[in-house]
Amino acid sequence: MKYDIIVLGSGPGGYVTAIRASQLGFKTAIVEKESLGGVCLNWGCIPTKALLKSAQVFEYLKHAGDYGLSVKEFDKDFDAVVKRSRGVADGMSKGVQFLMKKNKIDVIEGFGKLKTGKKVDVDGKEYSADHIIIATGARSRELPSLPQDGKKVIGYREAMTLPNQPKRMIVVGSGAIGVEFAYFYNSMGTEVTIVEYLPNVVPVEDIDVSKQLERSFKKSGIKIMTSAEVTSVDTSGKGVKATVKTKKGEEVLEADVILSAVGIKTNIENIGLEDVGIVVDRDKIIVNDFYQTNIPGYYAIGDVTPGQALAHVASAEGILCVEKIAGQHVEALDYGNIPGCTYCSPEIASVGLTEKQAKDKGLDIKVGKFPFSASGKASAGGNKDGFVKVIFDAKYGEWLGCHMIGAGVTDMIAEAVLGRKLETTGHEVLKAVHPHPTMSEAVMEAVADAYDEVIHL
Repeated sequence: MKYDIIVLGSGPGGYVTAIRASQLGFKTAIVEKESLGGVCLNWGCIPTKALLKSAQVFEYLKHAGDYGLSVKEFDKDFDAVVKRSRGVADGMSKGVQFLMKKNKIDVIEGFGKLKTGKKVDVDGKEYSADHIIIATGARSRELPSLPQDGKKVIGYREAMTLPNQPKRMIVVGSGAIGVEFAYFYNSMGTEVTIVEYLPNVVPVEDIDVSKQLERSFKKSGIKIMTSAEVTSVDTSGKGVKATVKTKKGEEVLEADVILSAVGIKTNIENIGLEDVGIVVDRDKIIVNDFYQTNIPGYYAIGDVTPGQALAHVASAEGILCVEKIAGQHVEALDYGNIPGCTYCSPEIASVGLTEKQAKDKGLDIKVGKFPFSASGKASAGGNKDGFVKVIFDAKYGEWLGCHMIGAGVTDMIAEAVLGRKLETTGHEVLKAVHPHPTMSEAVMEAVADAYDEVIHL
């Protein structure tokens, strides 16, 4: 079988790439060993948001009295919550199946292995293409001190479908996956402890955001241990015991289950990279600005490459890759303007430089901050935790960074991404009328604070 383009992997990088390739007139096939949509649609981005929504609704019920409502009897059904999440995932995967048919993309089921001469072997059957795009994604990374057995020491995949809700859980790592599951299980009634190796939770975020999340989580009953490391685990008993090394010494924590959320490992083993001669460095496939590997005709996008391991990055890379193949004029992706979103409660969203990064670069900056406690919409909604923080270059007014924590901020960050893309200055944001009352007007208010023009503080 001969194609113009074969895509290896059908996650948000792979399936989007295949659709764009088909739109551009390429005869396209996609290879998938499990379920269309990959980890994101089946075990990541989408079903986790379904779990988090159930947790949010349960939280509202618990605090109904705060809204002048009386709900006398309510409870959670953990199995039903998990079942709803799986149903959402199944629906999304079927949606991708429909898109494949609509765009006349051949779906090849099985494990694909690269071969020389622009060929892919799928479970013994050979296919060839002028261009082969690797989009095999990543999985939960295992630490030597924290081997996963899938029952007492688990990764994110098992955390989504536990047969029973644990009474006590230890979450190792406080990146997006760790804090999202910590929020979900705590809201459901599990006693949660987060163990973070670095000094702050969500360590890639601005320090003010990290401190706010820690306050919010502690207020909700989550125990947080920073500058702490799990050195060993004992799963021989009924539950699990984790030995945690801290500045004060060693401490043994007991729980029903440990969730290891310490990052990801790329899926690049046994896919034929060595046979073809494709260069890999530190678990990532090396590519140029348009995702070509060192071997002509072979490309790589998404988590397997050095860029940020985010679904929307993989999609953008795949589109850019095939448009370049099609001969279109395209510009390299600006990795400095990629938004990051974390969907715990309160939500976190950010783009650009943190305040520390801007200062470390020696930039003269203006910083503005507007708390949601001063927002009419946040007060009316009962969501006063958090703030919007903006960073501008003092001389030119360039929008260097934007950092948010609060209800709905993952939907608000796009304003900053678009503004930065269009090289918007602080004064232009100020003069763009924001609707009232909304959470989004906090962006304008934070900018006003940076320029000493804030009204509502």
